[in-house]
Amino acid sequence: MTASSLTARRATGVADYADVLDAALRKNGVSETLYHIGNNAWHREIYARALSRPGVVVLHDAVLHHFFLGTLSRERYIEEFVYNYGEWSRGLAEDLWANRARSAADPRYFDYPMLKRLVSVSRAVVVHNPAAERLARRHRPDARVIEIPHFFSSPPPLDPIEVLRFRQSLGLHPRTLLVGVFGHLRETKRILTVLRAMERLWRDGADSRLLVQGSFASSDLERAVAPLLKNPLILRAGFLEPGEFWKWAAAVEVCVNLRFPSAGETSGIAVAMMGIGKTVVFSAGEEIARIPDNACLRVDCGPAEADTLADYLRWLAADREAVLEIGRRAAEYIRTEHALEKAVARYRRVLCAGIQ
Repeated sequence: MTASSLTARRATGVADYADVLDAALRKNGVSETLYHIGNNAWHREIYARALSRPGVVVLHDAVLHHFFLGTLSRERYIEEFVYNYGEWSRGLAEDLWANRARSAADPRYFDYPMLKRLVSVSRAVVVHNPAAERLARRHRPDARVIEIPHFFSSPPPLDPIEVLRFRQSLGLHPRTLLVGVFGHLRETKRILTVLRAMERLWRDGADSRLLVQGSFASSDLERAVAPLLKNPLILRAGFLEPGEFWKWAAAVEVCVNLRFPSAGETSGIAVAMMGIGKTVVFSAGEEIARIPDNACLRVDCGPAEADTLADYLRWLAADREAVLEIGRRAAEYIRTEHALEKAVARYRRVLCAGIQ
């Protein structure tokens, strides 16, 4: 019997991760099922199965609050919140439900991950970073929680000449710094902050362009951003199949991967971009605590967020050697700590030889 990965079958990073891991585990004849859980209603069926037939859960988001907002009635949501945090929290739960329209960006919804039921019944919980491990243990201190870094699966090699021609087709000069934001666009990805930072660069005359890739998860955010995206210095791309994604990824020099508030997630896109030698700019936080300081750039959330990001990008636009060197160190780190083979070996130990 081989391993199988259960997840919501949608065009998401979670589904891609599950497919690659499943194929790799099958080669080892692993007899176990993994439940891949994320923070949205798509995972309703998988969550129910993980409770009814407990096994090993891969927690891709260490906050499930929005999952419950999208799947439960008011009464069941309040009871689930009370189950997690005690009777004293009932009034807070009622308030959070009443104001759930703000949940995409209000930090209160991220401060209460609502993990207790899933973590308590599961035989083991796999997470991808120290922040997620802390949040899981906060809900059940004696839970079996194992950190396995998000793996990097190398893409097919791209011809540098083809990449150069693709950049030329986009109207980019050889020295133009192309900055990219990838994936589903929601409030937590700080797209308005990125746009403000890029506007500072363009006012200063920096030779730079911005790629905004992906569809908007929020119609309100899409309407707010739409006028700004009309800037001719901004490139737009919607959903990309893997071959197209890697072509755009190769054309980009810097990936901006901000997250606030954070759901304790590790970005598969950020791992992929680092893996192919790109400079990635993160929001500072526990989620990226294991990445060496010289292998990425960190931006503190707060009033200076846009200014700090603009300063970084201005520096990188002027110093292309720095871009290459940070990317080289990023690729070396990912190759050492996030190799697919290394992750598969750790999953195999968890699934076949008990918790280690």
